[in-house]
Amino acid sequence: MATAENILAVYSDRGRRQLPLEGVYRQLYRPDLYLRAYGKLYRNSGAMTPGSNNETVDAMSLEKIDRIIDVMRREAWRWTPERRTYIPKKKGERPLGLPAWSDKLVQEALRLLLEAYYEPRFSALSFGFRPGRGCHSALREITHKWRGVKWFIEGDIKGCFDNIDHNVLLSILRESIHDNRLIRLVSSMLRAGYFEDWRYNKTLSGTPQGGVCSPLLSNICLDKLDRFVEDVLLPKYNQCERRRNYPPYKALLNASRHAGDKGEYQRAKKLRLQAQHMPSRDPEDPDFRRLWYVRYADDFLLGFSGPRHEAEEIKWAIRQFLHDTLKLEMSTEKTLITHARTEAARFLGYEVVTLDAMTKQDHRGQRCINGAVRLKIPVEVIRQQCQKYMRNGKHSHRPERLYNDDYSIVAQYQAEYRGFVQYYLMGFNAHRLWNVHRVMRKSLLGTLANKHRTTVSRIVRNLRTEVTVGDKTIKALQIVRHRGQGKRPLVATFGGLSLAWQKDTVLSDNPKQVFNGVRSELISRLLAQTCECCGTNDGPFEVHHIRKLSDLSQRGRKEKPGWLRIMASRHRKTLVVCRECHQNIHRTRPARPREI
Repeated sequence: MATAENILAVYSDRGRRQLPLEGVYRQLYRPDLYLRAYGKLYRNSGAMTPGSNNETVDAMSLEKIDRIIDVMRREAWRWTPERRTYIPKKKGERPLGLPAWSDKLVQEALRLLLEAYYEPRFSALSFGFRPGRGCHSALREITHKWRGVKWFIEGDIKGCFDNIDHNVLLSILRESIHDNRLIRLVSSMLRAGYFEDWRYNKTLSGTPQGGVCSPLLSNICLDKLDRFVEDVLLPKYNQCERRRNYPPYKALLNASRHAGDKGEYQRAKKLRLQAQHMPSRDPEDPDFRRLWYVRYADDFLLGFSGPRHEAEEIKWAIRQFLHDTLKLEMSTEKTLITHARTEAARFLGYEVVTLDAMTKQDHRGQRCINGAVRLKIPVEVIRQQCQKYMRNGKHSHRPERLYNDDYSIVAQYQAEYRGFVQYYLMGFNAHRLWNVHRVMRKSLLGTLANKHRTTVSRIVRNLRTEVTVGDKTIKALQIVRHRGQGKRPLVATFGGLSLAWQKDTVLSDNPKQVFNGVRSELISRLLAQTCECCGTNDGPFEVHHIRKLSDLSQRGRKEKPGWLRIMASRHRKTLVVCRECHQNIHRTRPARPREI
């Protein structure tokens, strides 16, 4: 019997061979596909966030999957309008839709089918929302393969997710998917609408904000842009293998050689040094052109080596393609043409620059960094990160964390510090991250000193330690939480990270696609059809979910319920129980406030 993994492998193979898909809708009758989707979604914190109908991942069961499949067979599935909320951004707010749990499950099953087919077809220059790829992958593409860039063309699509045209997206899907039932299912998902302030609104354009399928659908649409650049612009603007020789440079080298033959060694050395201050290849070669391209989600960057008026032509061609073919508009404020050697382009939080160093040479005597593209950490990014831990221009403690224990305070500071540092270590000025370390360290020490009503110096004496990173020893702050007998202590360390520039990243861009039948532990427990609370084999069975393990701490209760002791002993946020036990759990469990 074919499993979901086998079907996804077959679709992946058809995607590589550029073969159209038929009969995709029938795959939505497969229970193992929904179990695979459930195994991917239940870990997300948003799984416990209700949509417009208060349904969450809690009480998930095989019967619910059977009901969804029955509705799919009758082609009677109706998408529930999302509950819309807003999240802050740099300028204004961004709308975010919160779908119902059943809609998330169906969207994930749909995404698995579509991704298996489209992922092998996507461009190698696209990095956003793709497995095994991320921001560092896109940045490494720039620093490793771009050289001699003269102009940066920064591109940004105005409100990409909100403005994707439904008819354009559906027509792109019809090119490869010959299944009208699946197309109708996607179409109804796009037009499901949303609730805002308890009022229903239609969705006339865009992909569902917050939907599981939205990133993949946007990539399917913007893949047309990738193909346009690769098939039209790159062949047109990539001309000649190399630049022609620069006559003044060759003349100086010849004069240096002739002077050496005559025994005029000082003059020969002076001529060679003079030649090293000018390019070896003609920078104004009229026949040489180079164009590079990379895209992450709706942000893209092009590097061009050629005259500026042709860079303007490239920008205009992309603008026209987006407008005429995809019905999208480029952002006027964020779409810029930048001179690479005198200014910096902004991409994925970094400044992208081209180095101009004629005299620096490697061990072979060749100029090694001239024309190389490098990443730089913007000064305002470091300043904004430091200001989170400062007040009135000075480092300050965080009063909202005084009620946490010492281990949690140190661990939280370290998590914030590690996340920021490890993203920006690709910048050649990574040494500036010591400013962030200094401010955060003083804020941490001030928080602990304020909590214990003592001095910073005493806290330092108690927590300071040294951590070995590679062949270096780095000073750090460390706290140990001892637990019961037989348990390893918990250790939280602030610092201990090398701030040396890391040109390469360890992320594997193209991991091998492996499809196997190994189910997650939760799915195996659910399929066992045994109540983990009372031990009965009489169903139906449901999965009890909690948002986080700290919810298991029932403060003020002398005797903990049996289900709580089971989950706490297993360190699990899930418990497979019969329906009667699940109802009893919710009777004894205090209600939580609704969270967004």
